[in-house]
Amino acid sequence: MRLLLTSDTHLPLRAKRLPDQLLAELQRADVVLHAGDWVDEATLDLLESRSRRLIGVYGNNDGPGLRARLPEVARADLGGLRFGVVHETGPAQGREARCAARFPDLDVLVYGHSHIPWDTTAPGGLRLLNPGSPTDRRRQPHCTYLTATVDDGALTEVTLHRLPPR
Repeated sequence: MRLLLTSDTHLPLRAKRLPDQLLAELQRADVVLHAGDWVDEATLDLLESRSRRLIGVYGNNDGPGLRARLPEVARADLGGLRFGVVHETGPAQGREARCAARFPDLDVLVYGHSHIPWDTTAPGGLRLLNPGSPTDRRRQPHCTYLTATVDDGALTEVTLHRLPPR
């Protein structure tokens, strides 16, 4: 099962549209996970129409329309792994322990908010993944997103994709 992980698209505030490379990944993904800060409902509509399966949450910059359509936390069993998606996890210091305590029933937690790509494993085995942002790199050298594969109950081929400058 191929996964596409993204977050913090902030359209149309940070960019006018999603990058072509990310849109091309939609066609290859079995599941798309978006960790919030869509900003506009048109981006949600686009991903819903082009994805086989979309799992998304709202972020701190998402208004009432998106909050009415999306949960704050989403959970899904994907290929035998228990996934969670949330926008904010708090400060980087102590994140692993804090998330492991908050989500003891998960194998993988996808989150956003910081725009900083992150891949770590908490004590106890919770994998934490932040795909960064495909449209707003902030202080990072590149805009980014992640792809991954779930195979026989294991998360494999987790790849950070750097997008060309816009």
